[in-house]
Amino acid sequence: MHESIWSDLVEVEFNQGYLDVGGIKTRYIRTGTEDLPALIFLHGTSGHAEAYSRNMGAHGKHFDTWAIDMIGHGWSDFPDTTYEIPTYAEHILRTMDVMGREKAHISGESLGGWVATYLAVHHPDRVDKVVLNTAGGWVANPEVMARIKTVSNAAADDPSWETVKARIEFLMYDTSMVHDDLVECRRRIFNRPGYSEVTRSILCLQEMEIRKRNLITKEQYGSISSPALVLWTSHDPTATVAQGNEIASMIPGSEFVVMDKCGHWPQWENPDEFNRIHIDFLKG
Repeated sequence: MHESIWSDLVEVEFNQGYLDVGGIKTRYIRTGTEDLPALIFLHGTSGHAEAYSRNMGAHGKHFDTWAIDMIGHGWSDFPDTTYEIPTYAEHILRTMDVMGREKAHISGESLGGWVATYLAVHHPDRVDKVVLNTAGGWVANPEVMARIKTVSNAAADDPSWETVKARIEFLMYDTSMVHDDLVECRRRIFNRPGYSEVTRSILCLQEMEIRKRNLITKEQYGSISSPALVLWTSHDPTATVAQGNEIASMIPGSEFVVMDKCGHWPQWENPDEFNRIHIDFLKG
């Protein structure tokens, strides 16, 4: 049986498009209607909007749902800039401006969760509820950082079937979830002219000195006023359940949920459970 991203979206009324965000062509996948509360999904390092293809349909019934290719990622532009957390956050704020949204629910996975945290800390007036899904921003593990650099650079420098598949398999508890369509989707992105170079810029956050100056502090987590869900997994390859719980313990009134038998992409690996937990939180 051949699985496909299209299979996830075939019954979903959605559109793909591009926004001009201060001169940066910004790609999105969108479902839902503008009369509903806005929800923005943010992917992880070297990711893209298709990370949420299994979640769009369920969320579009309740939210004006946008999955964004962040600056330097997917099919969005990759200008010569500093790819640190404030850069990503500013891009999302300006994207919201173009969308015509003063506030939105922000749900981010990995790097996207780090950006979501930054927005909740520094721009609470723009964030309704926030979901930190196996989010970066708290720990700096040299072994994990080296592994991310190795598999990402290998895929970007030589975007073969094998290297790209290995990059995506890093994310999964069950590597059989990495189907051919997902591999080819990312391989096409990694084959964009100049993408090897921008990947090295993106990976600046895997350099210890740069990472440390971008980390979220205990005081900053404690300042988050938006209702927050910290969603972790039993087999996240970047941080332990205890570290996820530590993040939740610092955010006043936050909820902490652990999904079993998932890696770094719970929204993909168990979409039914993720969608239920996620929608219940956002609507609760």
